[in-house]
Parts: sequence; C-alpha cells; structure tokens
Amino acid sequence: MAEEGDVLTNLNTNPAANGADTQPVAGVISQYVKDLSVENPKAPESFQWNSQPEMDVQFNIAARKVNEEVSEVELKISATAKTAEGIAYIVELAFCGLVGMRNMPEDQMHAFTYAEAPRILFPFARRVIADAVRDAGFAPLLLDPIDFNGLYINQLRNKQAQDAAQAGGEAAAPTGDEN
Repeated sequence: MAEEGDVLTNLNTNPAANGADTQPVAGVISQYVKDLSVENPKAPESFQWNSQPEMDVQFNIAARKVNEEVSEVELKISATAKTAEGIAYIVELAFCGLVGMRNMPEDQMHAFTYAEAPRILFPFARRVIADAVRDAGFAPLLLDPIDFNGLYINQLRNKQAQDAAQAGGEAAAPTGDEN
C-alpha cells in the first residue's frame, strides 16, 4: 500500500515528472558536404612557384527551416590563394548540418542557429578544406578558429544600432504638418 507521502501517488500533479517533453533541447542531427569545388587552374606550373601566396578567405552562414523542429545550417567557406604568377588554387565549400531544436524561445533558437551550430560544424569544415587543398597538391590550409559567438553578438549590436539610427532618423523627419 502506498503511504500518503509516496511519490507514486502524486504522478498526475506534475506533467514534467510524468514524462512530458517540455525541456529545451538542441543539437546537431547530422552533418554533410553539400557542395565542394576545388580549382587548380595553373597546375602543374603553380607547383614551381616560390612566392608566398596571398590568401583571401571568406565565410558566410545561412539557415533554412526543414520542418518545425529541424533547420539546415550552411557554413560557406571560400579560400583563394593568389601569387604574383597567378591564382594557385580556389576552394569553395558549403558544409551543412541538420540542427534539431525543440521547446526553445525564438531568441535562443536564433542564437543556436547562427552562433553555436556554426561553432560545432566549423572543425569538420576546416578539415574538409585542409584535405581539399592538400589533395590539390599544396600544403594543407589550416584555417584559424573563428569566434562565432563573438561575431553573433557583434552582428546583433550592429543591427540594434542600425535600427536605433533608423528609428531616430524617422522620429526627426518632418511630418509636413508643422505649418
């Protein structure tokens, strides 16, 4: 017999204790190379060049909803090695991850999508870039780590400053009814 303070008698008073899925959860479901392009336009001559290449590395983050709980986060990286003799190589990568999020506020989902998910995906994308450059016949390109959380915070601050400037500009604009 259950006593009055027995946990089993109070199962219906707390839905979370009864197995309800109410806790926030987020994580990477899978990751994959969506697109990879490697160009070695001046091979084999480029293997004889002695000048240090000038590197141009660009990256971008994109996301799209797959369904209510899953989004695809895409980390795009482009690396071009240029020397006085010409372009040694170009590598372009679209590395994606399927990210699942449930029971999270919208602002936390946005932060996970554009800061945390890219941070998780980046080491794998970095390896793909390094392998692609090495397979093209050059020393592997080891990209420096990127502070995605810091970039995300800076982007939010910049957007807030732009929004405030636009709101201030609109408030100061004449309405035409002053006369």
